[in-house]
Parts: sequence; structure tokens; C-alpha cells
Amino acid sequence: MTMKLKIIKGFQISIFLKFLFSTLIFLSYSSSVSADITKAITPKPEHSSQCIQIIKALERYHYLEKNLGNSMSSTILDRYLNRLDPGKQLFTTQNVDQLKQYQYRFDNDLKKGRLDTAFTIFNLYMDRSKERLEYILTLIKTWEKNLDFTKNESMTIDPDLRQWKDNKDALYFLWKKELKNHIISLMLDDQKKALISDTLEKIYSNRLHRLLQTNSNDIFQIFMNSVTTSFDPHTQFFPPRASEDFDIHMSLSLEGIGAVLQTENEYTKVIRLIPKGPADKSNLLMPGDKIIGVGQGVKGEIKDTIGQRIDHVVKLIRGPKNSFVRLKIIPAKKNNSIKTIQIKRDRVKLEEQSAKKDIFETQHNLETLKLGIIEIPNFYIDFNAYYRGDKDYKSTTKDVQKLLIELKDENIDGLIIDLRDNGGGSLKEANQLTGLFIKSGPVVQIKTKHRTTRLFDEDPSIEYAGPLIVLINRMSASASEIFAGAIKDYHRGVIVGTRSFGKGTVQEMRELGKGKLKLTSAKFYRVSGDSTQNLGIIPDLEYPHLYKIKDTGESSLDGALPWDTTDKTSYNAYPSLSLVNKKLNIDYQKRSLKDPGLNYLRESVEMVSRLDDEASLSLNLDDRKFKKKQYEQLELDIENDYLKAIGKPPIEKLDQKNIKTDNFKKILMDQTHLIMADFIDLSKDLAFSW
Repeated sequence: MTMKLKIIKGFQISIFLKFLFSTLIFLSYSSSVSADITKAITPKPEHSSQCIQIIKALERYHYLEKNLGNSMSSTILDRYLNRLDPGKQLFTTQNVDQLKQYQYRFDNDLKKGRLDTAFTIFNLYMDRSKERLEYILTLIKTWEKNLDFTKNESMTIDPDLRQWKDNKDALYFLWKKELKNHIISLMLDDQKKALISDTLEKIYSNRLHRLLQTNSNDIFQIFMNSVTTSFDPHTQFFPPRASEDFDIHMSLSLEGIGAVLQTENEYTKVIRLIPKGPADKSNLLMPGDKIIGVGQGVKGEIKDTIGQRIDHVVKLIRGPKNSFVRLKIIPAKKNNSIKTIQIKRDRVKLEEQSAKKDIFETQHNLETLKLGIIEIPNFYIDFNAYYRGDKDYKSTTKDVQKLLIELKDENIDGLIIDLRDNGGGSLKEANQLTGLFIKSGPVVQIKTKHRTTRLFDEDPSIEYAGPLIVLINRMSASASEIFAGAIKDYHRGVIVGTRSFGKGTVQEMRELGKGKLKLTSAKFYRVSGDSTQNLGIIPDLEYPHLYKIKDTGESSLDGALPWDTTDKTSYNAYPSLSLVNKKLNIDYQKRSLKDPGLNYLRESVEMVSRLDDEASLSLNLDDRKFKKKQYEQLELDIENDYLKAIGKPPIEKLDQKNIKTDNFKKILMDQTHLIMADFIDLSKDLAFSW
């Protein structure tokens, strides 16, 4: 069969589709619903041939050149069990021990298109899921009488610490605990007690209904994505229906909130926000938040989305411009609570995605310094105009070049390139943008299975030759990391911020019949030989982390390809900035001890970290109420300490109008201004010339 090849350029497309259909737990929209799942679901004949095609493509084209064998077979079983039962709430240790007999069979079965074992395991999952949901529905009828919320019970919430239960009695006990936790969460969310039973009945009945809709196509997709993600988390199979959704997601005409989502366990998790999109501008949603319900309009019923396939959740969130969507979320910074937010849908305006400049004046050592700031939300290019030969095509590099000319006319003393939350985009633009700041030379290395190629800046001219700072954070990815890595390796500027995302792989899309296979085919390497994969870019001067490393970025993905190195390429770096970086760090650390903004930021991050480190959750209602009140008071105290330090009046309570995200960003930009002022002094003292 002829395979058409399409390279997916840019992190934004790649991460948007990451795990798009990879953890489908309660699936399918089949119109025929079977009320009896004791009858085993079996694979279709076409699944066998498609399976063989997928395996051949993976072995032939994937970057790792892995061949299916016993080791890979065992990994596939582990991935499959984790996908079906991530919370270890369905299978017992006896079940898992019995299933281990299959761990070395998948390699041979897959090559021959045999899927009986995979379907056998899924049918066990179906039976146990039905049993769980029916048991919980039974408990709901009498929960007010039979569930005791004064007991000093707790449940493990850290998935890494959860263990398979020894028997079904232990599972029933766990299911009861999960219902108690759900009820406590509703109470803490101010749900009226009289409505809790109806709410729970609707939620769990809908989950059972979705479970009963599962068909053989769904099972095939779940299992094959357990196979593909055993190669790496970005490698994924899209069956025909999912392929259609893939093409829809590529369209720029869609309207929504501008959030990139993936499935994690039974939740829909926010991976990142599109810069200048509705969610980003609202400051109500952030990476790491888990969406558990979606409602339409300002009063529409919020529908439970736990366990739903991500394409269905996306359809609920997406909607026409100027309409509202309400999201029930578990906040990343307060994972023992639930809150509901409201966002107004809109188009992500292209003009707001363009690079923008600003000038900040600061007094330093009895002189006024002008600092130029260029914010780049992503690396964009109008490919259609470019390929037509239109000389006025729009691109990041062309826009930044114009801004640099304007800033030089203003006689700026230093330049800050703000790449925070820049998810990447065009590799071509990352290469050309680097060329505005260096004389010439290689910018990035791209390594496939068979060869290494390099992208070069061949123009010896430099558009800006003064002191340069590149500001990054955990959401700076792909093309952003290539640019920041090149600036770092050439000693052209100082990298400030936090460790970047670590997206250093290239995916390509291959058509397989009516379906598609997205697989990893190459890795990015800096000119120094260091990969950008997994580790990301480590800044020269590091700020406190606003995003949790373990929950965001490439390193948080199970099975992500590791960081490694390749041969260093030949390039002419500028004189080392090690002494400059050391001095800037010393001065920054001195300031940070007294700076109210940095103290406020550190205390906020430490508070969230303490909460996040909790491995279990109390099922005592009074205890949960006390901890919620204690946390809210601590959060309020930290906020008011900061307001007092900067001469502003205190507030009585925190609500959605007390936005912290903008405060944090402003605090860090203010620090960057001070660092740049020091950098300008040092560059004069040391007579640096770029």
C-alpha cells in the first residue's frame, strides 16, 4: 500500500494532538447500545490487516528502530493495563498475575494481526467496570443513611503509591471510598445536600451508559495506542473517524477558548494555553488544571466529563464566538478542591499572535536606560504566501526585524526577547530569527535514523548587536527551545527564566488506508551536541517555577524519549559569558532576599508544593472543611503580606477577580529589567562586542 508522508511542523500541532485519543475509557457513540456486556466483544477482520500495517510502519519508520520482541511485548501489556485501570480500581493482584501470562505474546500476535488476547483483557475490564458503576449506583440510593463522614478514613491519591487490591472485597471498599470523596467534593463545592443524590445518579448513570456503548473499533483503537505509545508518547494511531477529527483540529476556523488538552487517567488535562487566546486572557485556567465538567452558557447544566473521550470533551468546550462555557476543574495549584470558572469563547486573533514591542525606561546608576522588549507568542509564517513567492509574506522573523529597526531608532540600551508560553511553530522561523542576532553558522541539528542534517544562518549581517536576554518558562517549547539553545551556545545572550518544556522530537504523519499513524521520526540537537528533548533548555539565571515540573513538560510524559547528545558541530561562538552569568546571579540572589515580589512568588509556590506533596486525602468531612479553610486563609495571608509590602490595602477574601498569574508575570519581568540593567553595565565594563 502506498503511504503518503506529511511532516508535521511545529510543537503547537504536535502537542495539540498528543494522546488525542489515547486513553479512551468510556467510549463510542454507536446508536445501538447493548445492555448486556457479558457477551464478549471480538475484533473485526479489518482490524487484523490494519494491525499488521501499523506494526510494519512502526518497525520501519520510527526513530528508535525498535523491533517487537519480549521486552517490548511486556511494555505493551503494562501500558495497556495502565490505560484501562490507571487508578488501580478495577483489577486485583490475582487478575494482574493471570494477565502476566500474556506479557511475551503480544510481539508475535501483533505481527500476525492476532488481537484475541487484547480483546480478552478488555472484556475483563468491561465486566469489572460495569460491576463498579452498578455498585456505586446502589450506594447512592442510601448514602445519607449508610455513609459515615465522621470516620478518620483516608484514600491514596498519588497514583504512584496506589497498589492493586488483593481481592474484590477490597475493591468494593475502595469504590465506597471513592464515592465518599465525590460526595465530600460536592459538599465543599457548595452543592445543596438535597441535590447531591440526583447529581450523582445522573453522573454515574451516564458513565455506565457510555461504557455500554463500547464497540470493537473503540477497543482496537485503545489497544493499538497502547502499542504505539510503547515506542514513545507522541506516536499515535488515528482510525478513520479520529482521522476526520484530526483534520478538523488542523482548521484555523474553529472557535473556542484556546486551550491544548490531553487525557490523563480519567481526566481531561490542560497542557498549555494558546497565547492571547480567551483562556489565556481570562487568567482563570492554567496548565495542569483538570477539567471534570463542562456547561454551556452562564446557567447551563454542567455535564460530567470524567472518563469521556477527549474529542467529545473538546466538542463540548468549543462553540461560537461570544458565547460562554463553564468549566468545572480541579486546579493544578489546589488539587484537593473543585471550582467552576466561566470563559467567553472567541477566535484566537492572528494579530494578537504577532510579535509586539515595548520600551521600558529604568533608572540605573544615575542614568536612564531604555530597554526594548519583544514578545513572541509563537513562531508563525504564512506558508501559502511564501510558496507563492509573495515577498510581503507575514512571518515572525520579518515582523521582529521591523520591530528591531524601530527599537534601534529609539536608541535602546538592551533587548529582552520574551518567549514565555511560546509553544513553538515553524522551524524555518526559529532558524531565521536566530540569524538576526549572530553573524552566520549552524543553528540546529536534526537527526533521523540514517543521517544528521543542519539548518544554517547563511547571512553574515546582524540586525541587533547589543546586550540580549531571552526569557523562557516551562511552556516555552520546540522552536522556542531551538532559538534559546542557539543563543546560549553561541554565547550571544543570557537565558533567564525556568527550565523549558523539552519537546525535542519531530513527528510525521503517515496514511494507513483510511487511518493515520503519527510517529516520531527525528530528534533536535543544539549545535553544542546537546538534545533539547526531555531536559529542555536550562536557563543561565533561574527563576522560581510557576508550573510543576512533574505535571508539565516532556519529562512528565510516560515513556518520553531521553535527553542525550550527538556530535558537536563546527561553529564560531562569541566570548564566554560565564563571568557575566556568575555576576548576574550573585546580584539577583542578593536582591531576591529583600524583594517583596519574589518573596510573594516563592511563598505561593511553596504553599502549592506542600499541598501537592500530600499522598492521601481525608474522608472526614470536618477535617476536609478545616483544611480547606486553613488553605484559603494561608493563601489570603500571603496575598495581603505582598499587598502591604508594596503599599496597597489588604483584601478581605480571594476570588476570581484577584488574579495572581499576571502578578507573577509582572514580578518576573520587573526582575528581568533589573538583570538587563546589570548586564548592560557588565557588557560596557568588559567591552563585549557581538
